Amino acid sequence: MNGEKSRILIVDDERLNIDVLNGLLRDQYTIMVAMNGEQALKAVRSKYRPDLILLDIMMPEMDGYEVCRQLKADKMTSDIPVLFVTAMDSVDDETKGFDVGAVDYITKPIKSTVTLARIKTHLELKFQRDELSKLSMRDGLTGVANRRRFDEYLDSEHQKAQTAQSSLSLLLIDIDFFKPYNDYHGYLIGDDVLKLVASTIDLNMANSDYLAARFGSELFTCLLPDTEYKKMVSIGNSILESVRALKIPHELSTISDTLTVSIGGISFVPQSYSHAENAIAAVEEKLYHAKELGRNQFVS
Repeated sequence: MNGEKSRILIVDDERLNIDVLNGLLRDQYTIMVAMNGEQALKAVRSKYRPDLILLDIMMPEMDGYEVCRQLKADKMTSDIPVLFVTAMDSVDDETKGFDVGAVDYITKPIKSTVTLARIKTHLELKFQRDELSKLSMRDGLTGVANRRRFDEYLDSEHQKAQTAQSSLSLLLIDIDFFKPYNDYHGYLIGDDVLKLVASTIDLNMANSDYLAARFGSELFTCLLPDTEYKKMVSIGNSILESVRALKIPHELSTISDTLTVSIGGISFVPQSYSHAENAIAAVEEKLYHAKELGRNQFVS
């Protein structure tokens, strides 16, 4: 696993139980605490998302079963492993816990060795799943995110921006006259160019929340959450100039001696009635406009 400590959320309405678990785990893990179901749901959707949740069952207002149901029903949190920590140890209790999505049970009173071993095992399993998921979300040729990852990220960030009423920006980038370039130089060299353009675009994603993805054969896109128009324009122009600076000879281009791109860009605050697909249609329109104006330019 990476060098950062894994983050564990402890959910229990009894301070003594929290203190026992915190004392056991704090040297190895970063600890978050919630004392009821509502706090727990808020914590998992915060910037500091836990890697694993230790969840008490018997809590007032919203019990652990309901918290777990809601976590598993939300695709943003469904992959976080939940371990019930409880004095309830009947077969029916365990069955109900597994039915709502828990991965394991830890019974009270806490046994240090068993608890540490089970937490370590489930964190390692999660890390392995996350690594496989990352691989499945990467474009095999260029190494940037693939279309599936982009679609999922656009959907989730569109929802976040709707809720927060924050700006969301989107770029769509097309390599000018790439088909004749590919036909002339061959697919091996064409693939090398796609990799180089992809890495050049990705280098402009300075914010860790930004995502560069391959949208189609020679189409790339950039999703820029919480980014207003002026910043989006700056990034779009930077990508345009960065590709020009590569100075890749393009004998069959009718607009330049070297390889260029056309870029469309939009920046907007999603309204309650809008859909993520509308954003794609809008940015495609800007890209087509850039092509109509002669390519090798950015229209936003």
